[in-house]
Amino acid sequence: MKSENITMRMRPLLAGAAFSLLLVSGGMAPAFAETPADTLVEAWAIDDTITLDPAESFELSPAEFIGNAYDMLVRLDINDTTKVKGGIADSWTVSDDGLTYTFKLKPGIKFASGNPITAEDVAWSFERVVKLDKSPAFILTQFGLTGDNVAEKAKAVDDGTFVFTVDKAYAPSFVLNCLTATVGAVLDKKLVMEHAEATTPNDEYKYDTDFGYAWMKTHYAGSGPFSIRDWRANEIVVMERNENYYGDKPALARVIYRHVKESATQRLMLEAGDVDVARNLEPGDLEAVSKNPDLTTASAAKGTVYYISLNQKNEKLAKPEVREAFKYLVDYDAIGSTLLKGVGEVRQTYQAKGVLGALEENPYKFDVAKAKELLEKAGLKDGFSVTFDVRNTQPVTGIAESFQQTAAQAGVKIEIIPGDGKQTLTKYRARNHDLYIGQWGMDYWDPNSNAEAFTSNPDNGDDASLKTLAWRNAWDIPELTEQVKAALLERDSDKRAELYKKLQQEALETSPFVMLYQQIEVAGVRGNVKGYKLGPSFDSNPLAPISKD
Repeated sequence: MKSENITMRMRPLLAGAAFSLLLVSGGMAPAFAETPADTLVEAWAIDDTITLDPAESFELSPAEFIGNAYDMLVRLDINDTTKVKGGIADSWTVSDDGLTYTFKLKPGIKFASGNPITAEDVAWSFERVVKLDKSPAFILTQFGLTGDNVAEKAKAVDDGTFVFTVDKAYAPSFVLNCLTATVGAVLDKKLVMEHAEATTPNDEYKYDTDFGYAWMKTHYAGSGPFSIRDWRANEIVVMERNENYYGDKPALARVIYRHVKESATQRLMLEAGDVDVARNLEPGDLEAVSKNPDLTTASAAKGTVYYISLNQKNEKLAKPEVREAFKYLVDYDAIGSTLLKGVGEVRQTYQAKGVLGALEENPYKFDVAKAKELLEKAGLKDGFSVTFDVRNTQPVTGIAESFQQTAAQAGVKIEIIPGDGKQTLTKYRARNHDLYIGQWGMDYWDPNSNAEAFTSNPDNGDDASLKTLAWRNAWDIPELTEQVKAALLERDSDKRAELYKKLQQEALETSPFVMLYQQIEVAGVRGNVKGYKLGPSFDSNPLAPISKD
């Protein structure tokens, strides 16, 4: 099912304007006729897509493709994010000791291929993730799964019953939320293994099969409302309605994502009718779209937060008074009303809105006098100099420049070192920075995802195996680390929420993280598009409810 062959087969389906869209891969395009009524065309920066395999994919845009093309045992309820709802699972129970989760599958459901979905497919999908052991595998292996025990810990009892055994009595909400992640996608075992390659066990492959790994990078084996028909890197993704989907059939026959990076280009294409949706609008273009009577907008607060971090290996930045002073040197109001207008909301705690136990506190205001007082208390009355590693994209660059100017008023001289994402992130992961401006997105919709990142550091050594954000900034916090572990085992939701609020409060007051804002994902939408909605995570932006007049 090579890309060029797919394109040839699609020509009758995408004749005229829609097919022309396939041939233009970015930059400004000439105006075409309105897109077909059964086809949604989205302009979006999709250059972070490097694989279509749910066992490996860990980027933002493919999370949306996978979330609509695959199903999991359970899904996040985007109308009430404190809950999960059934995916292919019809019901589930948890044993009294909190260790065994038993899932009953919906009867008679099929993959897009027509193959029946069985508990064996679920068990094999878990086994595949664990044994391939790619980046997102930790979401499952943190429950005690290994290559040696996964067949026993995640197994099919019969065609309709899957049993998952965890190593500790975790909060059930934590376990279930982890299973909503794209790494929990259920794959068509029969189809994938038809394309599996025999391997010789070595450093790359520990088993005698690649579990279809090479094939799955560019192919599809799911059961979601849409199937992935074609992907061309940095160019296009084509999704088509899955006629075997067990739920309500999507109104749209297909969805086409075109890689278009620039906000202004997306807006012009949206206004011309060349695309139905524009996904990367910056504040100015978003405002223009909102004033156009032929267009509308959609938005949703995402589980993604931005922050400035202070490396505690720098003895000046390690002073508690300096950490606090920096929180008074951000002009939150100015940044929020300009650089973040419509695309972000000032947020000074690390949990995203809508997550269990999220603390609603923004106590810090821009106050140079207060910052100077704290710096003098730290023995740095005359200020000091630091470097600031910044990815050269907006609004990050603008925020860094604003902070450079406001910090200078307190005598802190900041040298901005710009770089691309790979350069800045590599330096940050090696703990070689002074200051760094970062983006952190939740791996799954549970408070542990961010609590572990920001307030847990089991081993502060340079060769630690678990390298959280606290570790990256050399913040040695054994007591908070234990509190994070305890919160995982609290099965009462109200008590668990209080534990996470306490952790955030401690971080707010003492951490080396200056929390800046929570991302608001926005989209410009043609007026004839109905039912377009963005969810709280990138894998919960649903395509199935969308239709066009």
